[in-house]
Amino acid sequence: MKSLPVGRQTDLLAAAAASVTVLLWASAFVSIRSAGEAYAPGALALGRLLSGALVLGVICLIRREGLPARAAWPGIVVSGLLWFGLYMVVLNWGEQKVDAGTAALVVNIGPLIMALLAGWLLKEGLPSRLLAGMAVSFAGAAVVGLSMSGEGGASVLGVLLCLLAAVAYAGGVVAQKPALRHGSALQVTTYGCVIGAVACLPFAGQLVSDARDAPLSATLNMLYLGVFPTALAFTTWAFALARTTAGRMGATTYAVPALVVLMSWVALDEVPGWITLVGGLVCLSGVAVSRSGRRPGATAVAAPATTPATTPATAVGAAAPERRSERA
Repeated sequence: MKSLPVGRQTDLLAAAAASVTVLLWASAFVSIRSAGEAYAPGALALGRLLSGALVLGVICLIRREGLPARAAWPGIVVSGLLWFGLYMVVLNWGEQKVDAGTAALVVNIGPLIMALLAGWLLKEGLPSRLLAGMAVSFAGAAVVGLSMSGEGGASVLGVLLCLLAAVAYAGGVVAQKPALRHGSALQVTTYGCVIGAVACLPFAGQLVSDARDAPLSATLNMLYLGVFPTALAFTTWAFALARTTAGRMGATTYAVPALVVLMSWVALDEVPGWITLVGGLVCLSGVAVSRSGRRPGATAVAAPATTPATTPATAVGAAAPERRSERA
C-alpha cells in the first residue's frame, strides 16, 4: 500500500489533534456550568489548573522533557497569564451568569480577535474583510447582550465577561504561536499551565473552602476539566498549532458552539433563546466574513519534506517546523 506524503501525514495528524481539542473544549463549557454551582470562578480555575499541571508534570517526567529554550519563555508566560489564567477565571464567572451555549457563542469570536491582534502586533496588516467581520461579530454580540438584558444586569455582565474571555483566549494564542518555534507542544502547555496556576494562587483559600462543601459531582467535574479539556486538549491544540497557522486553528473552533448547545441540552437541559441563538450566529458569521478571503500574495507553505512523520504517542513531545502564516 502506497504511503501518504509526509506533508499529508502531518496535515492529518494536525486535523486529528484539532478534532480532539474541539470536542473536549466543547465539553468544558458544560462542565464549567455544572461545577460552577459549587465552586467560585477563581477557585474552579485554580483547581482545574492544579490538576492539569500535575498530570502534565508527570508526563514530562516520564518523557524526560527538560525546560524549553529561553526564547520560548516570553510566549509561554504571556499565554499562561492570559489563556490559562485570565481566560479561565472570567469564563467561569461568565458562565455563572449565562448558559453554556450563549457563553460558547460569544467566546467564539476569538478567532476574529486573533486575526486582529496578529495584524496589529505581528504587522500582518488589517484587510478590509477583517474589519468588516469585526463589525458583524460585535453587532452579533450586541444582539446577544440585548437578548439577555431582559433577564437582568447579571446576564449582560455574563456576556461582557465572555467577550473578555474571547480577548484573553485570542491574546494567548497569538503569544503561544512564536513559543512553539522554540519549545515542544508538551513543554509550552505544561509551563503555561503552571504559570496560570501560580497566577491563580490567591484563590487557594476559596478553593479549600469550596472543596469542603462541594458535592462529589462538582469536584469530579473540576478534575475532569483539569485532566481532559486542559492537560490533554491544550496539548493537542499546541501540537496542531505548531503544524498549521493560527488562523486555520481558530477556524476549527467554529464547531464548538453547536456542540456546546447540543451537550448542554442533553446534560443540563439548557438551550439559549432564539434571539440569543441568532445573535450568536451573527457573531460566527462575522468570523466567517473575516476568513473568507486571502490577502494578496499570502500562501500557506506546506511542511518541509524533511519533517519526520510522527505518531500521536510521540508527536506531542516535539514541535515541527512552523509554516508561514496566511493570516494569524
